[in-house]
Amino acid sequence: MPMLDRYKDFETNPANETIERVITRINNPEGGFYKILAENKLIGAICIFWKEEVRFWISPMFILPSYQGKGIAQKAITEIEETFPQAITWELATILEDERNCYLYEKMGYKKTGVSKKLNDSATLIFYKKVFK
Repeated sequence: MPMLDRYKDFETNPANETIERVITRINNPEGGFYKILAENKLIGAICIFWKEEVRFWISPMFILPSYQGKGIAQKAITEIEETFPQAITWELATILEDERNCYLYEKMGYKKTGVSKKLNDSATLIFYKKVFK
């Protein structure tokens, strides 16, 4: 919700999705929705799907604000990448103006693809890719 409030990207922000869309993500046979736990509490989730058996996509990933900045997102990404060793590429998109998210993904080895999409006056979607092997 904080990113939705800040960037007003009502068409693309997962916080603005219908419950039906969330259920579709959870039940996607070409992907999975994984809980992120800390201190035995549900504090977030990471959704992944594969476009091919070796090309994976992260969308969305979210962590409760009170748990952000503690390395949890890094650990979740590392764990999900290790869960699918067959992946040759991992891809994702994030808001360019959100420097913390861009920093996180770049720190994790994701590179900007050069593709972007202006969502509105406050937000530009930027695409990242990480190549293995």
